[in-house]
Amino acid sequence: MLPRCKVSDNTLVVGVDTGGTFTDFVFVHEDGLKIHKEPSTPENPAKAVLTGLQHLLGAREADIVHGSTVATNAILERKGVRTILITTAGFEDVLEIGRQIRPAIYDLNVQKQPPLIPEADRLGAIERVGPQGDVVRPLDNKSVDRILDSIVESDAEAVAICLLHSYANPEHERHIAAALRERFAGFISTSHEVLPEFREYERCTTTVVNAYVGPIMHRYLSQLSEDLGGAKLRIMQSNGGVLSASAASAFAVQTVLSGPAGGAVGGHEIGRLAGFDNVITFDMGGTSTDVCLCPGEIGRTVESSIGDTPIRVPVIDIHTVGAGGGSIAHRDPGGSLRVGPRSAGAQPGPICYDRGGTAPTVTDANLFLGRLSPDHFLGGQLALVTEPVIAAIETLSKELRLNTVETAQGILRVANATMERAIRVISLERGHDPRDFTLVCFGGAGGMHAADLARSLNIPRVLVPKGAGTLSALGMLLADFVRDYSKTLLASTASLEETALLNAFAELEERARVEYEDEGLTEENVTLERSCDMRYIGQGFELAVPFGESLQEDFHEAHERRYGYADKTRATEIVNIRVRTVGKTPRPTLEERPSGSSDSSAAVVRQTKMTFDGVEHEAAIYDHDLLRPGNTLNGPALVVEYSTTTVVPPDFWCRVDELDNLLLEPMP
Repeated sequence: MLPRCKVSDNTLVVGVDTGGTFTDFVFVHEDGLKIHKEPSTPENPAKAVLTGLQHLLGAREADIVHGSTVATNAILERKGVRTILITTAGFEDVLEIGRQIRPAIYDLNVQKQPPLIPEADRLGAIERVGPQGDVVRPLDNKSVDRILDSIVESDAEAVAICLLHSYANPEHERHIAAALRERFAGFISTSHEVLPEFREYERCTTTVVNAYVGPIMHRYLSQLSEDLGGAKLRIMQSNGGVLSASAASAFAVQTVLSGPAGGAVGGHEIGRLAGFDNVITFDMGGTSTDVCLCPGEIGRTVESSIGDTPIRVPVIDIHTVGAGGGSIAHRDPGGSLRVGPRSAGAQPGPICYDRGGTAPTVTDANLFLGRLSPDHFLGGQLALVTEPVIAAIETLSKELRLNTVETAQGILRVANATMERAIRVISLERGHDPRDFTLVCFGGAGGMHAADLARSLNIPRVLVPKGAGTLSALGMLLADFVRDYSKTLLASTASLEETALLNAFAELEERARVEYEDEGLTEENVTLERSCDMRYIGQGFELAVPFGESLQEDFHEAHERRYGYADKTRATEIVNIRVRTVGKTPRPTLEERPSGSSDSSAAVVRQTKMTFDGVEHEAAIYDHDLLRPGNTLNGPALVVEYSTTTVVPPDFWCRVDELDNLLLEPMP
C-alpha cells in the first residue's frame, strides 16, 4: 500500500505508466491508493494496460492518466508510418544535411542514421517567404497540384508540411494543408502549428516526428479509448502536464518522454512534501535510468532528441542512460566487463524471473549478492529462482577470469558508474554541487543502487518514497493540465515596442484560452505564465527569462548564473516568446502520520545474508508495510515491499518519515 491520502470529490482515477519491463498502476479510490504491476506487452502495450485495469477495477469505471511509450518506441525502432515531407523547393535535403554536430568527435567510423523520410518522399513546393514574413515568391499552385497528385497515388499515411520561414507567415502552409485535406484522408502535420519558431532544421524534424508517429498514436489511443468504454483518458506529456487523448493524437511529438516525465513530477512533489526543495530524481527501471535535476523546481528545456532525431518542444530536462535492472552483462571483445545498453526487457526478462532468460543482468547480480529477496519480489507473487543465476554468473566469471562474487560486484559497479556519470552530467557539469541535493530514488530497481550512488557523489541523503516502484504512475496523478505556446519574434529588446510585445503575448493567450476551455477548464483555475527566450545580439543560443518589468536585468542575471559572466553594456534581443498554460486538476493529497518509537524490530520478517565489498554480512529483512514513522534501522538491511526493494549498506542508517518514506544517510 502507498501512504494514506484524501481523494477530492471521490473521483476514481488510475495512473498508468508503461515501462520496458512492467506496466505500473496507481489506483485512487474512496479508500485511498492501491498499486499494481503488470508485465509489459511490447507487441501490444494496450494489452497490459487493459489487463491491469481489469485486475484493479473489475466492473467499475475510472478516469485514466496514461504515460505511453508508443511514440518513443516508434521513433527508436524506426517503425513509424510512411511520411511525405512538403517543403520549399530547393530545401528538400534539410533533414539529410542536419547540423554540423559530431557527438563522437574522434570516432572515424561513425554511421549516421538515415533521416526518417527518404529522399524520394521529400517534395518541394515553389514558393518563398522571407524571415520577416514578406512573400518573396508567391505559392505556385501548379507545383502544389503535382505534389498532391503524387501523394494521393502513394501509400503514405502522413504528410509533414514545413516551409521556409512559415513561423513568420504561415499563409502558404495553410493553403497547402487546406488543398491537401480535400484529397488526402491521412494525418497532416504543419510546422506553424507544431513549432512556430525559427531554426529550420529543428522545426522540420519536430514536424516530421509529429507526422511520423501521429497515425500510430491515434490508432493506439482510439482503440484504447474504445476498449475503456466511457472512461475519460488523459495522456502525460513530456513537459510534465497532461492533456486529452484527442490532443495527444494531434500532437504526438508532445508525448515522446511522457513516462519519465511522470517520474520527475512525482519525485519532485514527494521531495517537496518531505521538506527537500533541491532534489535529484533517480528513476531506475528495467531497461533504463532517468535522472532530473530539480533545484527548487523541475528542470525544463526545449532542446532534446530521441535517438539521433532532435525535437524542439518543451520537455522536462531528463537525462537517460541504458542502465536498468534488466541490463545484460557480457564480456566485450577486449575482455572487459560491459553492462547494457542491451536489456532483457519484459520477455524473457532477467534469468531469475524464470521466463527463459539466459544472460545475467543487473537484477540477477543483486539477487546473487543477497540484495534482493527471492521470496518477497512483487509481494511474493513472483518467486525468483537462484540456481540458473548462479550458473550464469559462474559462466561469465570464467570468461572474465574472476571469481563469482567479483563478477557480480563488477556488474553492479559498472552499472553504477553509468548512472553516476548521468547524475554528474545534470549536476556538476551544470554548476550544481550534489552535496546540496537529496537523491529521490524510485523505479523498481532504484532502491538497490541509490545508497551506493549517494556515497560516490557525496549526496547527503537518499529518499525512497513508499511505493517507489510505481512512483511514475503516481506522478501522473499529481500532474496538472499544461500546454505550451511559442512564437518567434527575433527583435532587438531596445527597439521592440511594449505594445507589440504585449499584442504578441495576447495572440498566444487567446489560442491557449480556446484550448483550455475545450479541455473543460475555466479561467478561475488556469494560470498563464509568460517568458522570453533572450540572448546577446550575435549569440547563437538563448536563455529563457520570465517576462516582467526588469526583463533585461533578469536576463543578465540568468546569463551570469549559467555562464559565469554578464555584459550589461551589450545589446540583447528577444528571440521567442512563450506562454505556458497551467490548469489545476483534481489530485490525491497524501496524509502524514505522526512519528512514534524508533524501535523497528516489529517489522523484521527474517534474517538473510548480504555481500558488500567481498564480505558476507548477516542482515535483517524489514517489511516496509510494517514500519512506522519514527522507526530507525541500521545497515546492512533489506527493506522489501510490493513494488521495490531498498538496500541499506553497512555504512548507512535509515529512518521512516511521516509520509512513510525511507530516508537513508551515511552513518556518522
